[in-house]
Amino acid sequence: MLPIPDTHPSLDEINNARRALTGRVIRTPVVELRQAPFDDLLGHAGSVSMKLELFQHAGSFKARGNLLGMDRLSANQRTAGVIAASGGNHALAVAWAAGSQGVPATLIMPKATDPLRVEGCNTLGATVHLVDDIATAMDEMHSIADENGSTIMHPFEAGHMTLGAATLGAEILEDIPDLDCMIVSVGGGGLISGISSAIGQAKPECEIIGVEPFGADSLSRSFETGEPVHIGKVDTFADSLGSPAALPYSYSVARKFVDSLVRIEDSAMLDAMVHMRNALKITAEPACAAALAAAIGPLRDRMDGKNVCVLACGSNIGPERYGKLLAGR
Repeated sequence: MLPIPDTHPSLDEINNARRALTGRVIRTPVVELRQAPFDDLLGHAGSVSMKLELFQHAGSFKARGNLLGMDRLSANQRTAGVIAASGGNHALAVAWAAGSQGVPATLIMPKATDPLRVEGCNTLGATVHLVDDIATAMDEMHSIADENGSTIMHPFEAGHMTLGAATLGAEILEDIPDLDCMIVSVGGGGLISGISSAIGQAKPECEIIGVEPFGADSLSRSFETGEPVHIGKVDTFADSLGSPAALPYSYSVARKFVDSLVRIEDSAMLDAMVHMRNALKITAEPACAAALAAAIGPLRDRMDGKNVCVLACGSNIGPERYGKLLAGR
């Protein structure tokens, strides 16, 4: 077992990061879910708002942390470039953040990656290598990094990724100062570790709840066992939430500030995607709809009388995959 650190971003560090990102990232909007069908679906909550982080640069919250990561590169690291293995929003965010600073970026992506994401990375100027699967992508990433000295940009297990997500949490609390409950989808743990560290320190009475698919519940299992675990096989179509393991740093921050975790079925994300399409006119990928799926599902009764925020964390999904997922709905 790897040692579990006992550190987290301080409020001063979060505020400094917010200043560093001012004018460079989008302050994404918050909307209150008052329209049908949400008035019936959300029960007796005091209010339920949605933070629309899918409107961020590169389509997700990951733009924040990756931009902070680029800021930390030395001159030699900038010349050598960065590299990442990802089939999800992280790849697009690395490509965007690197391109914004003139840093060469190489992305190793599975062949099954949504073509919209591959095309987006190419358009942003990254060099894309397609390989058979994510395990092969990870191996090739390390091989190339060893060969040419590229800096590996991890999708979640990095201080700058947690710190970037923390700036999002501080932003949410600033927009909703009377927040009672924050609901966040969980992939690797970088997002919820950051959001929970910001809100948990500034407003500890606010309940923070993470949401995982049953088929990718590494953080839930880690909370149950008291240490980061590797679950092996991932079984969910929410590829942006499909981490096979929790890792020490992000796990430790989440364990300190997250109140509880819930699991949801993949079908619940499909239902939430339909509601976001019909009521909000938003094309959401499954991960983007996960927090809402929990709010109208297993967390519905727990929200009575509370002011709640659900996070639409990001969405990069092509029309073909979106159509297949929602066929017949």
